[in-house]
Amino acid sequence: MTDFWTDRCVLVTGGNGFLGRAVVARLQAAGAASVVVPSSAEVDLRDRAATAELFSHTRPDLVIHLAARVGGIGYNQVHPAELYLDNLLMGTYVVEEARSHDVDKTVLVGTVCSYPKEPPVPFHEESLWGGYPEETNAPYGIAKLAQLVHAQTVREQYGQKVIYLIPTNLYGPGDKFNPMVSHVIPALVKKCIEAVEAGADHIELWGTGSASREFLYVDDAAAGIVAAAERYDDPEPVNLGTDHEMPIRELVGHVAEATGFTGELRWDASKPDGQPRRRVDNSRARERFGFEATTPFAEGLRATVDWYLANRSEAESRDH
Repeated sequence: MTDFWTDRCVLVTGGNGFLGRAVVARLQAAGAASVVVPSSAEVDLRDRAATAELFSHTRPDLVIHLAARVGGIGYNQVHPAELYLDNLLMGTYVVEEARSHDVDKTVLVGTVCSYPKEPPVPFHEESLWGGYPEETNAPYGIAKLAQLVHAQTVREQYGQKVIYLIPTNLYGPGDKFNPMVSHVIPALVKKCIEAVEAGADHIELWGTGSASREFLYVDDAAAGIVAAAERYDDPEPVNLGTDHEMPIRELVGHVAEATGFTGELRWDASKPDGQPRRRVDNSRARERFGFEATTPFAEGLRATVDWYLANRSEAESRDH
């Protein structure tokens, strides 16, 4: 523990969301003087005037920008324009108001979806500009990548401290289980539990199962973000990951075991797999601010399943 946070007012956009709640809890545990968590109903960050009023009213010393419009592959296919514009506007206005209000430091949280469709694995930060993202992720990924450019330009021109972090796929308690926006782990957990309850002998799954992903427990991600906010101050983007890649077929097996589903897995190859492989290189985070994920996947998955079973109404109601 350090006294870094004791005199700081921290503004956390998206602080009521899945990752945001974990970050806010971590900041409070670290002793932050105050943590401001505006809801999307209170402040529309897509509105420049509303964002300016938020900064004028709260006068934060440090900003962690987590607010985002996100979804899974299905949602991305239906809402590409909103995903692009909403994320671009929110990031743009947060960075500009942080600059205008002379915020000491701003932490931008990007997305692994910004990487090209098939970069060398593991993904090194230098590969971000190596090609176009996987098509279903591209509008969201490019909007977030624009924030990296913004961060680097205000650092260069105005001397603003802005850092940019790239967590890999997150999971854990508090995730979104609404099928309109859920990602792969909550979608599979919900599907398997409902199949068990219905006595179904099979479940249907998108794609071929050949794609791979890297999964980072939400509390580990929060620890990395808070550590970077305290100890990292360079223009280069930084991955946050686990250095472990898991095929979706293997993931389904783990989820089935954790939920007690023993039926048949039927893959629908007419549906997209998304990006073929995903694993990031975590070495820069480890070297620059000592970040390493510590939660074993089985433990994190068990906690996720338990939370969903205990909070199904809340978990399934969240649509953004």
